[in-house]
Amino acid sequence: MYRIVLVCKGVPIHAGTVAARDITEEFTHRPWHENVSCEWDGSQLILQADNDFDSEGLALLDEFSDAISACIEDGFDGDIDILSVSPLPNDVSKTN
Repeated sequence: MYRIVLVCKGVPIHAGTVAARDITEEFTHRPWHENVSCEWDGSQLILQADNDFDSEGLALLDEFSDAISACIEDGFDGDIDILSVSPLPNDVSKTN
């Protein structure tokens, strides 16, 4: 398992809180990602998820981009960066 953390900068401030909630809900329909959370820290969206196939974080990055497009009506010029990809011990992914 891998724990992947992504950040999206450039999100309009007025859209951040609702987008974080909507993106978290959107990922409930993507069960191949586990322990998903999306938070708004006041300046960027932070997405964290675990999965067993995405050792570089690129698949999650692509799906995060799709979810952002679906959940934020007004377009914006932001970037998504991979903050970290960390392998998890087998027992950690099942308890978090």
